[in-house]
Amino acid sequence: MADATPDPLVEKSSLYQEFLAEREEILKHKWIKSEEAGSDIGFEAALVDWMLHHRGTWREERSFGAAASV
Repeated sequence: MADATPDPLVEKSSLYQEFLAEREEILKHKWIKSEEAGSDIGFEAALVDWMLHHRGTWREERSFGAAASV
């Protein structure tokens, strides 16, 4: 059985940090869409909708923000 606690090295990796940031955005999107629908739309529906409608812009904004801070 896999350990649920991530390795400290993994937690500090930029890839893992990007994953966590993207997951947080999807969860926010799920909440908004669920409120609009009047019921929980589920993670998978929120994920697909967010990826189709928002992921590209979100990633561009994050890339621009990272480039501006360098």
